[in-house]
This record gives sequence, structure tokens and C-alpha cells, in this order.
Amino acid sequence: MRIASFRTRVVRARYRRPFAISSGTSPELVSLVVEVRTTDGRSGFGEASPMTAYTGETLAGLSAAVTDHVAPALVGRDPRDLAGAHAAMDTAIRGQHLAKAALDLALHDLAARDAGWPAHLLLGGGRVTGAVPTTWVVGLGTLDEMVEEAARYAAAGFGHIKLKGGEDPALDVELVAAVRKAVPESVELSLDANEGYAPGDAGRAVGRLADAGLDLVEQPLPRWDVEGMAALRARGGVRLMADESVQSVHDALEVVRRGAADVLNIKILKVGGLYRARQIAALTETAGLAVKVGTMPELGVATLAAAHLSAALPHATVPADLVGPLLVEEEPLAPSAFAATVGTGLVELPSAPGLGHGLEGTPG
Repeated sequence: MRIASFRTRVVRARYRRPFAISSGTSPELVSLVVEVRTTDGRSGFGEASPMTAYTGETLAGLSAAVTDHVAPALVGRDPRDLAGAHAAMDTAIRGQHLAKAALDLALHDLAARDAGWPAHLLLGGGRVTGAVPTTWVVGLGTLDEMVEEAARYAAAGFGHIKLKGGEDPALDVELVAAVRKAVPESVELSLDANEGYAPGDAGRAVGRLADAGLDLVEQPLPRWDVEGMAALRARGGVRLMADESVQSVHDALEVVRRGAADVLNIKILKVGGLYRARQIAALTETAGLAVKVGTMPELGVATLAAAHLSAALPHATVPADLVGPLLVEEEPLAPSAFAATVGTGLVELPSAPGLGHGLEGTPG
């Protein structure tokens, strides 16, 4: 079995309401879906979503990286050789983690289908059946809108609510206090500042957020300020999660060395795929830290990959972000996989071989 060819297509889905973070707003979720085809007629599917406000990458750039560099480097290779695939992709082009992630997901899909296993078994997880808890993510909006949304989804079964913030620390404190009063005490609260706090304000802001009832604060400082993150963590009061500071295995090593986080947010697309994500997870587990499997968000194929990874990691103790398919008006890739999530706060883990999306290969 060798890789014979690949195909790509763009898939778009409008958000139910524009998804806003401190660095920008997106009216729709746009993904590049990649199909890898083998010489014996098998297919595997991957996905990458270039949320430009977060990654700095565009759809055109992602598509060019896949079709002109990354995918051609894999033609003729055994799709089950995941380590060799990453070596070949890294030789073909530097960086371009989203492009590499899309191909990596397709290869994992193929390898798991070939083995007859659901992907979490290929990744080392022992759950044959079960479900993965997911965080509900509340995008930026007015105070009343965000409080109402948080309360509604907490009542619908979500045990962890993540609030987007970072534009104004004082407003973030007010938001957390209001949400804390509006949801059950058992619901965990996190706030993602998306690098929005100034170094001089962050210490006081994080302390006030802790007093308001926050359990976890995500990336309050710019990605390059690992020293500042370490100083914030040393102050205590609330757990600190690194996200934008972890763009690669080497970034993760630096965060661990500096003691700059209690939790690492591993986003499969951001770090270049499941193979690299597992390397970061192993490093984090060795250091005795927790992980969260995040998304940016994505549609069904990549979100299912995140669910499988979360199921495979015992130290993924912060619920994953698996809500991309729920944030859009109509999920076009794997709608049935997320049909029961609202009302339970859980994503049912597919038992079918591969990622479990149900897509089939393109004829011809």
C-alpha cells in the first residue's frame, strides 16, 4: 500500500453567531479537507481550518502549501509510516503546521482504517466505547449575552465553560463574577485571554479573576513572554494554561523548563498533527503536568481527531474543546457524531475504524 494521489476541497459553514476572540472575528468556519488515496484504492481524510485572526495563515496559503509542497512529498510512501511522513514533510517545507496537520490526520485515518481500529486505539488509548467530555466555548459578546449563553449550556450538561476575554481585564473580572453566580458551583470556569493582557496588568488581573471564581486562565500574556507566564504561575491563586506559547514540541519543552504553565493546550492543527501532538503530550506527562486538547475551532474531521486524542491521554484532565461542529448552522462533515452533545456535554467516541467521520473516497 502506497500513497498514490491526493485531493482537496474547501468546506464552509456559517457560525450561528460570529465567533469573536480578542484578535479578531470570523463570520464563518472555513476548512480545507484533504483526501489521501492509496494505490489499492483506500482513502483517508484530514482537515485544517486557517482561522487567520489566530494562526496568521490564510486559506490560499494553506492550499498552496498542501498541493505544492506537503502532499507531493508523501506520494509513493507507505501511509502507515507516520514518523517518516513527518520527516519528509519537514524536508519539503519549513513550518506550515496546518498543512502538515491536514495530511497527518489523513494518514492516521488511513492507518487506523487499515488496522480495523478506531483512531484512539492507534493513539494508545484503551477506551473501546465511551464518550469524551467537552468544554463549551463562549465567544466575545456583551456581558448579558455571554452570561446567558454560559448559563444555558451549563444547564444543558456542560461541566466546563470557557469564556473568551482579553480585551479589558476589568470587564473580564466582571464577566467571571457574573457567570460564576449564574452557573452551578460544580461547573468549572476558564477564561481565555488570547494573549490580550499587558505584562504590567496581568498579575493584578489574574488575582482578581481568581477572587471572582475562575478556575483556570488561558494564555493571558503574549506567546513570547514565557518568563512572564512563569512569574504569573508562581503567584498562584488560579491555574495557568499555555496555548499560543505552544506552537511546537520545542515550545512545549521551553514552557516545561521555565515552569510557565500548569496545563498545556495541545491543538492538533497548531502543532502539525497528531504525531507531534503525541510528542508534546508525552513531554507534558513526564513533567507531571495536565493537558487539554484544544481546537481553533474546526469542523467534524479535525474535531473527531481531537476527541480521539483526548480519549487516549490519561492526563488530559481538562475537558477538550470539541464544539466547532456545534457553533455552526449546519455541520457538513460528520453531523451525526455530535448530534447528542448538546444536552450531555459529551462527544460519543466513534467505534468505527479510523476517525469515524463516515466520509468515503472520491470515485475516479
